[in-house]
Amino acid sequence: MSRTVWSILAILALAFAVITGLAVRRGILGSGQQTAAIGGPFHLVDQKGAPADASLLKHKWSAVFFGFTYCPEACPTTLLALGQTEKLLGPKADDFQTVFVSVDPGRDTPKVMANYLSNSAFPRRAIGLTGTPEQVAGIAKAYHVFYQKAGDGPDYQVNHSTITYLMSPTGDFVCVIPYGETPQQMAGQIASAMQQGPHAQSCTV
Repeated sequence: MSRTVWSILAILALAFAVITGLAVRRGILGSGQQTAAIGGPFHLVDQKGAPADASLLKHKWSAVFFGFTYCPEACPTTLLALGQTEKLLGPKADDFQTVFVSVDPGRDTPKVMANYLSNSAFPRRAIGLTGTPEQVAGIAKAYHVFYQKAGDGPDYQVNHSTITYLMSPTGDFVCVIPYGETPQQMAGQIASAMQQGPHAQSCTV
């Protein structure tokens, strides 16, 4: 399939997630429907090789981002921005974490994820998640994330959605943070949600 078709599919997946986020913000989807809309149970392993499930989202505000360690631009750009966001949150950062979910389970082993996330410019409180292809497909479906292998050989790429999901300490979806937001914008949205409390349904003041 052509690169143009994959680009169209990625745009459609992004549009769906953004529309869902706007629906939640405007009350079209109530708080009881948010979990069904975005998020859900999953079973993966973290960068230490320990089992991880949706309970890791509890008690923390979580920026959930899907990517892969061989990603040339979107992933490092987003993680660098989240690293700065963490600093801008100040003391509130103690209640915040970044969850980086690999969409390339064939290459992203826990060890590879650990090495990648050890970058000092990335968030200090980052959790890397990977698993079997089936497990990754399951969480991607729950979060309405598009991803597709592109190319052959060891240097293949993975086309994927580039948005970040903010999840509340109850494990529920709060809002979509679009790709390309500055650390200042990210910090403002996250701080706004924090101000509303654990049952926040938007990232606006």
